[in-house]
Amino acid sequence: MDTRYLQAIINRVKQGRLSRRGFIQRMIAVGLTAPMATQLLAIGGVAMAQPEATYKPTKAGGGGLLKVLWWQGPTLLNPHFAVGTKDQDGSRVFYEPLASWDEEGNLRATLAAELPSRENGGLAADGKSVIWKLKQGVRWHDGKPFTADDVVFNWEYARNPATSATTIGSYNKITVEKVDDHTVRILFPGPTPFWADPFVGAPGMIIPKHLFEAYAGDKSRDAPANLAPVGTGPYKFKSFRPGDQVSGVINTDYHKPNRPYFDAFEMKGGGDAVSAARAVLQTGEYDYAWNMQVEDEVLGRLERGGKGRVRVTESAGIEHIQCNFTDPWTEVDGERSSLKTKHPTLTDPAVRQALSLLLDQDSIQKYIFGRTGIGTSNFVTNPKQYRSKNTTKEFSIEKAIGVLEQADWKPGPDGIRVKDGKALKYIFQTSINQPRQKTQQVFKQACQKAGIDLELKSVVASVFFSSDMSNPDTYTKFYADLQMYNTTPDRPDPGVFLDIFVSTEAAQKANKWQGKNIPRWQNEELDRIHAQTNGELDPVKRAELLIACNDLAVKNYVVIPVVYRPKVQAVSTKLQAAPSGFDSDLWDLSDWYRET
Repeated sequence: MDTRYLQAIINRVKQGRLSRRGFIQRMIAVGLTAPMATQLLAIGGVAMAQPEATYKPTKAGGGGLLKVLWWQGPTLLNPHFAVGTKDQDGSRVFYEPLASWDEEGNLRATLAAELPSRENGGLAADGKSVIWKLKQGVRWHDGKPFTADDVVFNWEYARNPATSATTIGSYNKITVEKVDDHTVRILFPGPTPFWADPFVGAPGMIIPKHLFEAYAGDKSRDAPANLAPVGTGPYKFKSFRPGDQVSGVINTDYHKPNRPYFDAFEMKGGGDAVSAARAVLQTGEYDYAWNMQVEDEVLGRLERGGKGRVRVTESAGIEHIQCNFTDPWTEVDGERSSLKTKHPTLTDPAVRQALSLLLDQDSIQKYIFGRTGIGTSNFVTNPKQYRSKNTTKEFSIEKAIGVLEQADWKPGPDGIRVKDGKALKYIFQTSINQPRQKTQQVFKQACQKAGIDLELKSVVASVFFSSDMSNPDTYTKFYADLQMYNTTPDRPDPGVFLDIFVSTEAAQKANKWQGKNIPRWQNEELDRIHAQTNGELDPVKRAELLIACNDLAVKNYVVIPVVYRPKVQAVSTKLQAAPSGFDSDLWDLSDWYRET
């Protein structure tokens, strides 16, 4: 994109000759996301628009109990240790970031007094620093004041490798300075196009210094507040049973006027997606159910119960199969799937290519997922400006056989292909829910026809997605050959999302299996390209680099895309909530209310 052209149209917005919407539409046309376009306006000196919330209640409380179902219940309540969205969402009931992403991809101030802009001095012209002003008068649930010291502490806490925070990628390359009690400055190592990452959205929730300071570093897992949070959010902690239930009571000292509407909050975990959908759509026992991994035909039938509606929110979720590049069956220094090992057969590109050809994506979408899962050849699916046009998806048992034959994988006496004494026999694991078990069966049948044997393993979701380091069946341990699950970026920019393929992000014992690179793939070319994205301010060039990362992972068959997964929720007909595809479902929990 020509820099002079970009500055010219930003000036037109500043002069009132071009609307913000018109600018954003032009940026989308050349390959930019709406949130990134709003940040460019901010850097250019145009203050961010703050959409008005449509909140009707005129006083806090009086709404009774809000009951929600997270059938994969959270297992801990420290956002810096969140393994998947279940833990992020459980934490979001109590903790808040400086700003959040709304359902349109707009940035909304939460603990910040205002959004940084060139106009208010918050954004540096060179893109190397951001100043955040904090809301004054905000108190932690125990009455202690929220200050800049808390923000600086979260940076120190998360960036410390000994803490083993899952959020380390947002904090380990920046410096955070206290300007005064209610102002902090973030310094980036270079021009940073996506500056709204630290302290923003799901990875940006802030924990209190006075309760966690004594547990920083290698003591981080011992903090009592990991299971009994003290936050700034709309509800105060009441009780927590890991994997089962989270409950809270109204925070009468909340920093937003007339909020929250509900007197108490209950998040019920366990069960399955079908029973969760039924409890909202058909019986009306609950107000909201998360992550409806239910066959579309079943959802439609339950919707006819009249108690609720299915809400489909555009996001970038991707149901995918991962290939393990390490050996899950050999233990080295007390660790399986160690980076010191190589998988005996999946390191052969021909085998991974054959597996990709054996996934009948069209049938999986048509007969299992319907509107809740759309076939794709990409890992990065949204925003659409980052969606690659360089990848293709094909289902062909015949071609898969040809690829294996050419690579000298020959059928043994039992029909399973063998080479150098190694057979194509795999453990294929996923969590328990009906669409996934059906997908496993479809894949297994095609693999059998090509001479690949899959042993299917199904793990209870609360175990598979657990944060328990002693649990051998978590997806981060990856003690299997293949595994399948859905992952969704927690911000409208795929840069950090693509950390899943960065070599230094490999999940391993040394980082308590908190690294994002679950397949343990190591590729210098991807590492180099991904590093370039961090300092590339030209939005078109940066999109090209991010697409190149996607293409390298897909074309090397590190992952096999199954379907793009929008967020699907079951919502009571009376509940007013606006789930975001770019943030936690509970990003605006303080604004939820029930129509009377």
